Amino acid sequence: MRTRVLALALMAALSVVPAAVATRADASVDRMELVLPKGKLELRLLAPGIVQLRTEGTHEPATPVIDPQASFDPVEVKREQQGDEQVMRSTQLTLRWNARRAELRMEAPDGHLLLSTNLGPGLDGRWSLQHAKGDPQYGIGGLNAFDAQTGDLLRHGKQVATAGKQGHTGAPFVWSTAGYGVLADAEPAQFDLTAAGIAIRADQPVHTIYLLAGEPAALFAQLRQLSGAAPMFPKWSMGFTNSQWGIDQKEVQALVETYRAKHIPIDNFTFDFDWKAWSEDMGEFRWNTDKFPDGPDGKLKQWMDARGMRMTGIMKPRLHVDTVEGREATERGYWLAQSKEAPDYFSHKPVRDVDFDKPEVRAWFFNDALKKSFDTGIVGWWNDEADDSGVDTQFLNMQRAMYDGQRAHSEQRVWSINRNFYLGSQRYAYGVWSGDIQSGFASMAAQRQRMLAAFNVGAMHWGMDGGGFKAPRPSDENYARWIEFGSFTPVFRVHADFGQKRQPWVYGPVAEKAATDAIRLRYSLIPYIYGYEYQNHVTGVGLVRPLQFAYPDDPAQRDRVDAWMFGDYLLVSPVVEQGQTSKRLKLPKGHWIGWFDGKSYEGGREVTLAVDAKSWGDIPLFVREGAIIPQQPVMDYVGQQPVTALDVQVFPADSESRFDVYDDDGETYAYETGASFVQPLVVKRKGSQVSVRTEVAKGGFRPALHDYVLAVHGAVANSVRSSGQPLPAFDTVDALRHAATEGWARGKDRFGEVTYVKIEAGKVRDIELDTVAVQQ
Repeated sequence: MRTRVLALALMAALSVVPAAVATRADASVDRMELVLPKGKLELRLLAPGIVQLRTEGTHEPATPVIDPQASFDPVEVKREQQGDEQVMRSTQLTLRWNARRAELRMEAPDGHLLLSTNLGPGLDGRWSLQHAKGDPQYGIGGLNAFDAQTGDLLRHGKQVATAGKQGHTGAPFVWSTAGYGVLADAEPAQFDLTAAGIAIRADQPVHTIYLLAGEPAALFAQLRQLSGAAPMFPKWSMGFTNSQWGIDQKEVQALVETYRAKHIPIDNFTFDFDWKAWSEDMGEFRWNTDKFPDGPDGKLKQWMDARGMRMTGIMKPRLHVDTVEGREATERGYWLAQSKEAPDYFSHKPVRDVDFDKPEVRAWFFNDALKKSFDTGIVGWWNDEADDSGVDTQFLNMQRAMYDGQRAHSEQRVWSINRNFYLGSQRYAYGVWSGDIQSGFASMAAQRQRMLAAFNVGAMHWGMDGGGFKAPRPSDENYARWIEFGSFTPVFRVHADFGQKRQPWVYGPVAEKAATDAIRLRYSLIPYIYGYEYQNHVTGVGLVRPLQFAYPDDPAQRDRVDAWMFGDYLLVSPVVEQGQTSKRLKLPKGHWIGWFDGKSYEGGREVTLAVDAKSWGDIPLFVREGAIIPQQPVMDYVGQQPVTALDVQVFPADSESRFDVYDDDGETYAYETGASFVQPLVVKRKGSQVSVRTEVAKGGFRPALHDYVLAVHGAVANSVRSSGQPLPAFDTVDALRHAATEGWARGKDRFGEVTYVKIEAGKVRDIELDTVAVQQ
């Protein structure tokens, strides 16, 4: 199906061909052979919104950008001749090929032009496409950790798609909220963006491009079809991670005990160099017994397991040359050509990078010593410094070595973070963090653009060194605000330079409370967050999305980095200025409700919010009307107790909204073979009635979940029916929660009047609330 979608998108996009060109239809209705004076191009509709265009004889992906396992279902295509034009239509686009004018055009279903192109240059590996003047363009790449400017999201002029260094994210992909995208099978790639055109070239000829059509969500779903799905991260990684450089077993155990005693939720401790026997034989792959004496025999793992903690560790692309493994790498020719032998900054002994582009190196790297470390507790990978090689695929293939190695060894899900990103990496459970950033408010504010730009190239698992990596120590206020920011990012972690601490209690009682409250809010939203982890896997759209993605038709959202959507229903705009007492924010059009104060706000206008400059505990967080937000009891770690009931915050709107409640075992890849639980919740308001529908639950996994307790906001119910039959009413929500049956109750919370409805999870229900509107 993937191949067919690509072909369709490509035909639609290519709308100009030289005059002396003949075309003939292939035996398949979803493709055409375009005969040009200097050669042939193949056009295929791979899916309803994907067109593939490639030079004749190109059959395999040229780079890791394209998933070699991509497949596509047959596409329903309509073909006709209209005068000089051959026309190919799918549900998402129309392609018009005019041989006399040598023009290929891709149109939207309503007939307006998306892209056109002259195909002649494609034969020499250069491509040129035209679009409507002023269409906003996104993608290609962002900023690295040390770029001075804060940057924006729109892309103009000459751009290079590269993995880059220190937090950079890149993809040979440019897209527009005007309804199209262009993907090149190239690494790296050079783009020249003008007011009305897109030109693409690379050092090596680009033999294949793909034209995509649709709204942003459709474009990223198509990108997922082409470049591959991101495997799901383990559920524990939806929580909080403390990373530290300069630590030993005694200290980490004391820190874990403190987290647990203070009930500050945490799931993962990540170790820097300290965990390794660095510079000893096989020391890059095994425990440092001086610092972690109970590492190799698994006793530390048992201790951590009893407290619900995971351990993850740093990995480097380099080996010490004068070791058993270094000499073996020399004998077998495993060194990266671009890497020269040099003293390591930590051990001061000679090291050199291995070449992860070689399959034999990847197979060799996940060796018996590393398997032993995994079995004794290092269950995730913090891959560092492979961006220093200058090779776009070095980081991608380093994590591929870890992914393939772990999957061959264990059913336990792979988790990683890496210091740059190139499209295709996501196939290997690949997260990215923004590099060795400075502390301070300016650096924190600059992370907003880096995160949103990462999303725009398909890097959905993004995080940062909360608190900043480099000195000086962040102020207490800076730390508190950084934790609040980080709690609304996909990968939520803190880290610092050697010897610095990033635990909440280090920054005083005021910051500790603000940080703890933010972490606990994050943990209450785990069902919501995990639902979008699943959506990222199946649709290519992750937890965080820029406002121009969510509101593509609103010019006011085109280049905003001050706020973003956290899932479909929450908008967050963290405080990123020191001592701020008020914050001006323009909400997108629609109706919004403050998460903490319950106030109503009309979008499309600027609001001024009071900011607490003394306790730092407020987070500008808003609920979009129509929201369905499941929450669970806050725990010290993910999975501490079975979740038997979900509190679902419901804010009905006149248009139908939905959320897919998702669960699985959280640990293995059984979800790939159907061991999951997916149940859609659908809500709509019509006059004085609110309907809530729970649809058929799919999948073979049966969670501990027994009940949904729906908190339907904004009206008082007179009666509640399930499939036409009245549900019993209870005096209080507590009585309802403890009842053995389904039912309903009235109440109030910070949002105002609430009707609570308890129904059995996993069952099909059609709930109707007859309500009387009240003033909020």
